[in-house]
Amino acid sequence: WEKDFGDMLVKHGHGEGASPALHEDTLVVNWDHEGDSFVVALDKRTGKERWRQPRDEPTSWATPIIAEVDGKPQAIVSGTTAINGYDLETGEVLWFCNGLSKNVVASPIFAGGILYAGSSYEIQAMLALRLPGAKGDLSGTDHVLWTRHQRTPYVPSPLLYRDHLYFLRHYQAILTRLHGKTGEEPTGPFRLPGLLNLYASPVAAAGRIYFTDQQGATLVLPDSPEPEPLALNQLAAVFNASPAIVGDSILLRGKRFLYRLAEPE
Repeated sequence: WEKDFGDMLVKHGHGEGASPALHEDTLVVNWDHEGDSFVVALDKRTGKERWRQPRDEPTSWATPIIAEVDGKPQAIVSGTTAINGYDLETGEVLWFCNGLSKNVVASPIFAGGILYAGSSYEIQAMLALRLPGAKGDLSGTDHVLWTRHQRTPYVPSPLLYRDHLYFLRHYQAILTRLHGKTGEEPTGPFRLPGLLNLYASPVAAAGRIYFTDQQGATLVLPDSPEPEPLALNQLAAVFNASPAIVGDSILLRGKRFLYRLAEPE
């Protein structure tokens, strides 16, 4: 099957950037642009629309995420006007919260009942939301655990690993490491040696954090309060896509080739 939502009228000529999100047999697509924005849920087997909700949002490039809250799955989408939580079955808006910037690119992340969302365009903004029991407008309520207004991410999404939140300043090689639940920053920030601009989001495995820049360099850091570089590896390629970790391999999608890195068999 195929589904045509029309042509996006996006800012700055960047094109479409949000990926679909899949949960069991439901596919969620974010369609924020300068025209009539919406979020839509499709049956993954047939493409039939299950629901569609209009969104009062300009262009964004944030991919939706699916989170289980209070025993039910929600589709969560970041945006300029608000972060929204939708009932995955019906499309009902369950809760919303403002506080991000324009041109939201970084996708939110969810773990342990807490949602983390950030952006950095004209203003810098990041917040942590406690989602169990969330209903209606969460702005200014005790569901907002903490907020932050410096060194927040623009293109790369944040990473939560072993209770710590990692994110890059805008899309530059300056790393912040926070305690996820409190927002406290006991150490840092850290300049990442050997890296320039990054569009790819950081990933983690086996106690190590991986950062890949646009110029083909991947820096490996330990998950520690004072992360000293373990390795800097260079490929002759251009990378904008985030690495994917599958088993004992890292997959890197470059401008021309797909790379698989693993121990020799």
